[in-house]
Amino acid sequence: MSDAIVPHKADVTHQSDAGAQRAPFRSGRWLGRAIESDLFYSFRRSRVTMIAAAVTALFFLVAVFAPLIAVQNPFDPAQLELMNSRIAPLWTADGQTPFLLGTDEQGRDVFSAILYGLRISLAVGVLGVLFSGTLGIALGLIAGYVGGAVDGLIMRIADVQLTFPAILIALLIDGVAKSLFGNRLDAVSTLAVLVFAIGLSFWVQYARTVRGSVMVEKNKDYVAAAQLIGLPAPVIMLRHVLPNAMGPILVIATINLALAIITEATLSFLGAGMPDTMPSLGTLIRIGNNYLFSGEWWIVAFPGFALAALILSINLLGDWLRDALNPKLR
Repeated sequence: MSDAIVPHKADVTHQSDAGAQRAPFRSGRWLGRAIESDLFYSFRRSRVTMIAAAVTALFFLVAVFAPLIAVQNPFDPAQLELMNSRIAPLWTADGQTPFLLGTDEQGRDVFSAILYGLRISLAVGVLGVLFSGTLGIALGLIAGYVGGAVDGLIMRIADVQLTFPAILIALLIDGVAKSLFGNRLDAVSTLAVLVFAIGLSFWVQYARTVRGSVMVEKNKDYVAAAQLIGLPAPVIMLRHVLPNAMGPILVIATINLALAIITEATLSFLGAGMPDTMPSLGTLIRIGNNYLFSGEWWIVAFPGFALAALILSINLLGDWLRDALNPKLR
């Protein structure tokens, strides 16, 4: 015991300092690898993609910070005045401050309504993609890994759903929910119904893509080795098989985000989406369409332009990501 080597306090301190210095070094090395990757190089080479990413990020930022940017809360009836209804944009002869893009028939500032409408549209789109992606990935993993009758049942359900347009499925689910609950659906419940309807409309693409990747990967040696050491099937599927299918999944998710936002806007335009008291971009377009031929063009024009710019930027990002992750185009 007397001959035992006891580390000096200074050595322990030196070792702990060295360990503390290695953590940021590793994170810096990871960041360096990301910057030097082929994906980031492809991103820097495409000006269109960089502009699309900047526009998409701008839409998300103004949606998050809408309460700080907007001149009023268009969802709060106490802040609305009918005397301010149908005011033209600020740069026209009939414009008034602080209504930059004019007002609608309820006295809502169109610019503020677009900012808050973006929050609803992006929330429905992102949550819908997360729900459909989770459902589709889970069913695709089960179908590809288990196979047999389970695979046949899941794929036949997917084939049947592919025969119907996504908007028709979303309308059907939304209509059933509203017929069951009626006026008991508030704005938050309506948003949840929209997320559920849109999510069930787009899970098939994830399931078919993941199933194909799993059927290829499950016959490889690393899966057999994982099975040999006794790893459970869910661990093998999630930790070892799923990462090999993440490239196509990211592309599908990006494209489906734009489709989910369009679907929500279509449902709201048809009157099956968000209510007038909590409008999304589709609801704003529907409201403005009623006043288009009476000369109040700004009520529909600016929400429509915002929706078109958002969808275009997301689609451009999806097209770039599809080409960047395609090994045949590298």
